[in-house]
Amino acid sequence: MSDYENKFWKKNWDPHVKDLDPSEFDKIFLDELYLVFDDFPDKMVFSYLGVEFTFKQLDEYSNQFANMLIDNGFGKGDVVGINVPNTPEYVIAIIGAWKAGCIVSGVSPLLSAVQIQYQVNDLGSGGKKVALLTLDAIFAGHITKIADKMPQLKVIITTSVGGFLPKIKQVLGKLIGKIPKGKVTPLEGKTVIEFHKDLLKNYPTTDPKVETTPEDIAFIQYTGGTTGPPKGAMLTHRNIVADIVIFQKWLNWERGKGVVLSGFPFFHIAGVFTCLNSLYLGWSQILIPNPRDTDHIIDEILKYRPTALANVPTLYQMLLKNPRFTEIDPDIVDDVISAAAPFPKESQEILESVIGKGKLIELYGMTETSPLTAGNPSKGNKKLGSIGLPLTNTDFKIVDPNTGEPVPIGEAGEICVRGPMVMKGYYNKPEETQKAIDKDGFMHTGDVGIMDEEGYVRIVDRTKDMIIVGGYKVFSTKLEDKLTEHPAINMCATIGVPNPDRPGSEIVKACIQIDPNFAFDGNEEALKENIIVYSKENCAPYEVPKIIEFVEDIPLTAVGKIDKKVLRKTQ
Repeated sequence: MSDYENKFWKKNWDPHVKDLDPSEFDKIFLDELYLVFDDFPDKMVFSYLGVEFTFKQLDEYSNQFANMLIDNGFGKGDVVGINVPNTPEYVIAIIGAWKAGCIVSGVSPLLSAVQIQYQVNDLGSGGKKVALLTLDAIFAGHITKIADKMPQLKVIITTSVGGFLPKIKQVLGKLIGKIPKGKVTPLEGKTVIEFHKDLLKNYPTTDPKVETTPEDIAFIQYTGGTTGPPKGAMLTHRNIVADIVIFQKWLNWERGKGVVLSGFPFFHIAGVFTCLNSLYLGWSQILIPNPRDTDHIIDEILKYRPTALANVPTLYQMLLKNPRFTEIDPDIVDDVISAAAPFPKESQEILESVIGKGKLIELYGMTETSPLTAGNPSKGNKKLGSIGLPLTNTDFKIVDPNTGEPVPIGEAGEICVRGPMVMKGYYNKPEETQKAIDKDGFMHTGDVGIMDEEGYVRIVDRTKDMIIVGGYKVFSTKLEDKLTEHPAINMCATIGVPNPDRPGSEIVKACIQIDPNFAFDGNEEALKENIIVYSKENCAPYEVPKIIEFVEDIPLTAVGKIDKKVLRKTQ
């Protein structure tokens, strides 16, 4: 028996924590949500820029969304892509899609047109119909240019960041540029529906009652890889419910008794997971469309006194730079959750000095595990800088990546996890699934960690080519593939360098070898600017290189691969 099989870390779980009966996961998310709708119809489900919504309104709006999908020929197994920031429409679309038996896929509003096209077409492969909820500004700026290249995209629903705001605020917001806008026009071969003008006025509020099972796919959430295009992780309703229930029991959260504020974007697994937890518990949540607006976040904290905050470390660091945050009464918040990126220990200590010692809970997960598999205890010993202990109902081991054999406690290896939250597989990529999930059902995370003698795990490295920019993962091989399509670039290598303004975050640096056949006039600064403009057109904003260095030669290993270790040593 390996050191990991006896789960010795259980002795450090909080007293209220224990492994759960798997029958608790044998349901779909809506089973619990219908009970919440019955028990808390008039309670605030979320607040958005000063406008409050009840659970009853969410129930009715999502019924209208479901009926719109069914009226347009959508049914079980079809897909709804959601391409908006954290607005009420996002939450309505998730629940509405599930009520119609459809699958949900978050489509980041930060994606370029090319990236949106890839994801929609991948979702539509195999004959699935795809609907896309998007902003009018994205519709005008991106969708109109690529619509004819997405044959399975049948329905486009448009809205605005200010769609649910009072008319006067919508007009003023657009006038002063705070609300982006774009003209919505008909598209040949597509059904275009305006959320507020058409959907909410023309469809009934009755529940269509489409039957779904725990084994049905709830999400296809896209995640990058160090090689190849993004992959869609198929998460079943059972996966989602299991991780939600495990997480809530871990923190001892009580039904109907909390308020949560999160800046995590809903298109990211951490954001949608936080949102769903709040709905499942009958809690209220504060929607944050722009997490960079720290004054707005602080205003909402003071107004609603959330019991829980959940954010990426860089957002906490941004909040700490705002003098108003340091003046907040620490008694307001009970749990301060951090996940999705490394959080420097020094910064954690500063945050705890503001919000209260022992309140910060660092967690660990990935898209493929719905997402959480480890966390610091809510009441017991928290080790700052560690991702905590394996969660309940989770098998955890650290292995030699070359042999697959478990390494001794205290030694570094690849983190592997198994449990009811592990995805069904990658959509349309059986070979990638086989590489990620071994024959024993363990998900190989690609993260390198060390478990101490008490069971706490510390991440000491991550997949070697991955760059973390403000909590977003930048996969360098994918980025390099796109950059080398530029006519001036013969070969390039991208690495992450520490961001001096955000400890724990990185910026993208591109080391570029100019193509000898490119007609280069010697003006390096002009060429750098040209490459940056190209990057902005073809990549997500966080992928765009902030530093470009032209080099004579890019270092290679003995087998001809780019040697990034050498590049990193020169930084």
